Amino acid sequence: MKILSSLLIFMFVCGTLCPESAKKKQKKQAKSKIQNPLIDYGEFQKIVDTSSEERESHRLTESEFLKMLSIPDVVLLDARSESRYLLRHIKGAINLPFTDFTEQSLAALIPKKDLKILIYCNNNFEGSPESFAAKAPAASLNLSTFTSLKAYGYKNVYELGPLLDVKTTKIPFEGKELESGELPQTTK
Repeated sequence: MKILSSLLIFMFVCGTLCPESAKKKQKKQAKSKIQNPLIDYGEFQKIVDTSSEERESHRLTESEFLKMLSIPDVVLLDARSESRYLLRHIKGAINLPFTDFTEQSLAALIPKKDLKILIYCNNNFEGSPESFAAKAPAASLNLSTFTSLKAYGYKNVYELGPLLDVKTTKIPFEGKELESGELPQTTK
């Protein structure tokens, strides 16, 4: 009983004499009133902040992107919806819609976290509004895809950088749009 009383007195004194730790605890509780261990905005922000320079250095020109496509074991990931992917995608791309990203779904397609991954999105191509419907620049799928792949531990993510016209790009496509003769791709 003496130990319990002493412990309670100690906790009370520490709480009153250590207002800084009490303030920090109150501030932390005020920040996140609604607890959810499966949502971590702070970690998301940290990934965005710490990987911005890496992302910029991993943005590729059209010719760099084409060269990297020819390297063995490079994964070309299309994170758009399946319906847009089926309409038109870069030849050889695998589709995993962004909304389906989980540890398991990514590991099934990209088992090694150090493999080079190439990504592209709607905002990389113009001239095919059905298959490549442009998003608001700050909502570009490349931004979310890059950040999420980093969050899942993938280390070598590269992104197609420029806006290219589907009719003049050297990047090869396949899909229903091409099979049906809509927006035929010309080669340079």
